[in-house]
Amino acid sequence: MAKPRVLATHRLFQPARTILQEHCDAEYWEKPERPPREEVLRRVKDKEALICLLTEKVNEELLQAAPKVKIAANVAVGFDNIDVAACTKRGVVATNTPGVLDETTADFAWTLLMAVARRLGEGEALARSGKWKGWDLDQLVGTDVWGKTLGIVGFGRIGRAVARRASGFQMKVIYTDAVRPTPEVEKELRVEFRDMNALLAESDFISIHTPLLAETRGLFNAEKFERMKRTAFLINTSRGPVVDEAALVTALENGKIAGAALDVFEKEPAIHPGLKRPNVVLAPHMASASLETRTKMASMAAENVVAVFKGRRPANVLNPEVLKG
Repeated sequence: MAKPRVLATHRLFQPARTILQEHCDAEYWEKPERPPREEVLRRVKDKEALICLLTEKVNEELLQAAPKVKIAANVAVGFDNIDVAACTKRGVVATNTPGVLDETTADFAWTLLMAVARRLGEGEALARSGKWKGWDLDQLVGTDVWGKTLGIVGFGRIGRAVARRASGFQMKVIYTDAVRPTPEVEKELRVEFRDMNALLAESDFISIHTPLLAETRGLFNAEKFERMKRTAFLINTSRGPVVDEAALVTALENGKIAGAALDVFEKEPAIHPGLKRPNVVLAPHMASASLETRTKMASMAAENVVAVFKGRRPANVLNPEVLKG
């Protein structure tokens, strides 16, 4: 019996390739640059599964070009690149890779927080420039993290992982989320609930961990920045469009907030030129980029594909109603 044919729009890591090799006939995009859209549409035509990244739009156009596809497996926890409704309409299972990247992403959120608070980017640039004149009392003085108030917007797995790390800094942690956890969880994590406006007013650091949904697109806008402390910093490792970049640039230019640290952007890979300023730390969407975590993500996507063709339920299904048909 012929193995199901799979297109992976990335070369993936070897453990994922090993999983696919045993059960599928897999074709990979081996080049370091992203595959052109027309190339993806051409190659997927005769495939029964697609393993894709956030950079590939799985929409009606692609699904029409791939009538045999049974599963679209995203190598990411976010899935704003997938039209889940279109997949459901065509009976295509859509999956993602949550869970495995929580701790790694939380680590990186803290990396950004510390970097912007202590002006690490500016210091690193000075040290490399050859212009450093030596130690001085008021050189690159930043702000303490210890004992400050951390506000977390979006209190899912990653938000909670960020909260756990705050205890070592003896920070007060407040959060806001549409779904409030039990009092037991709040007590265990030593966090307090606030509505959005209260969180904005109280926080010294605000870390965003909400998914990109219709209601969260542009969530951080001019009104939100007006409500923040002038000494506060914004950290975003969720999705770029959650923040209105033009409004953020205006807030930074006018001193409405002290700075920002961003791993994601509205129109990646483009970055608003107004964000390239000393009090903004920039990273190229790398919060989950440890070798261990990215390997697990790719392997999970491969396992999701194999599960569908073995008649099993994948671990992370975005449209479970398809499996009930």
